[in-house]
Amino acid sequence: MAKILQDLKLTVIVGLVLVVVLIIVLWGWYPGAYPKFDHRWWSHIFRWLHVAGGIMWIGHLYYFNFTQTPTVPKIPAELRPAIPRFILPEALFWFRWGAMWTIITGLILAWLNGYLGDAILIGLTSGQAAHTSIGIGMWLGAIMWFNVWFIIWPNQKKVLGLTPADDAAKAAAGRQAGMFSRVNTLLSLPLLYAMTSITTPKLF
Repeated sequence: MAKILQDLKLTVIVGLVLVVVLIIVLWGWYPGAYPKFDHRWWSHIFRWLHVAGGIMWIGHLYYFNFTQTPTVPKIPAELRPAIPRFILPEALFWFRWGAMWTIITGLILAWLNGYLGDAILIGLTSGQAAHTSIGIGMWLGAIMWFNVWFIIWPNQKKVLGLTPADDAAKAAAGRQAGMFSRVNTLLSLPLLYAMTSITTPKLF
């Protein structure tokens, strides 16, 4: 067991094996309640993948805003270079690809469930409150995804030295990346509310 837990890849693999075992067990105990490889099953799988991606994305967003950013000023100056050299590149990798995974699986999930177009139009074509709520969440998520890939990441590449920039440009890039990361933190709260307040009655 210790060998598994000391290796992240093995830990994830064993976790996925447990998911498969859980699926088989639930199929056996409740054969009529859990769909097997039909539309409902794939919808459930993509909902699970969507949530997993969201946890990776928002988890790193909150790490940056609630842990790293407030703590860096307290770190001795001679130790701070370790953050952009070792920690930040890895965190930004999982942060931005978590965002990509979340938006892709979310769009697939909405398509599988037949409400993609209506959600994009925030439920105006059907009057369903659920689609309005999901649509608002989707638009907020799309804005956050755009911020990650087209504002935060390009600026962080300057901070990391992946894009040529002098010290003044790096400082400005760091401030802009931090500001839009804070914007995403702000937007994440209504996004999570919209995505978890799903109802079915019609609005009109």
